[in-house]
Amino acid sequence: MAKKKNITVQGTDITIFQYKDGEYISLTDMLRAKDGDFFISDWLRNRNTVEFLGIWESVYNPTFNYGEFAIIKSQAGLNSYKISVKEWVEKTGAVGLKATAGRYGGTYAHADIAFEFGMWISAEFKVYLIKEFKRLKEDENNRLKIEWNFQRTLAKVNYHIHTDAIKENLIPAEISKKQASFIYANEADVLNVALFGKTAKQWRDENSDQKGNIRDYATIEQLVVLSNMESTNALLIHQGLEQIERLIQLNQMAITQMKSLLSHKQTVKKLK
Repeated sequence: MAKKKNITVQGTDITIFQYKDGEYISLTDMLRAKDGDFFISDWLRNRNTVEFLGIWESVYNPTFNYGEFAIIKSQAGLNSYKISVKEWVEKTGAVGLKATAGRYGGTYAHADIAFEFGMWISAEFKVYLIKEFKRLKEDENNRLKIEWNFQRTLAKVNYHIHTDAIKENLIPAEISKKQASFIYANEADVLNVALFGKTAKQWRDENSDQKGNIRDYATIEQLVVLSNMESTNALLIHQGLEQIERLIQLNQMAITQMKSLLSHKQTVKKLK
């Protein structure tokens, strides 16, 4: 039986269920925090949403139905296109979303996907969602005396999605392991330069007395933006954009989101 938990994000109570394959967060509860009359089906009809879900399923779901996914993807974004979570799961065999009935019925998403949905609510909501999720996990692991590094966990939320896109679209056939590792590192530094303004090596050269890497010392706001950038870069890679074009777009995205998050943070401090 799934274990039920609860967190409160900006005054909104959100249910989480622990299943064998991970923690699933209620999108139905999260939607109450969004202004206006919106539905989860509105989010599902967005082409970027469909592409992200497809990439996530390709990484974590070996039985994902790519044929049905291709049909859905071709229709996403059209005014006439509409699909429910139940239809999405039935047609594609997706495991990242769950539509449940009963007392705690509604739409639930794996935490990776729920964080992405949080961005659809607002950038600020996503920050507080992750902070509360972090607090919940730290409380649990303190009780169980298990070490849990949130910075590394959050930084890796979209890691497999990102590297899978690189493998499928950027690495030529018959490449050596050394060449492949260079491409992966190169793409990781695209994100580093876009967000931090320097490569991993440049940071290490400047901080030779520090343990770990540049991402271990990032703020939670930077980690949230990094998570968003990984999924966005994966989509841009699938769309065939050149690296320099992606770098420019990702840098503008990082600037915009960091300004928004830091501005909101200052406003909250003034109100306290």
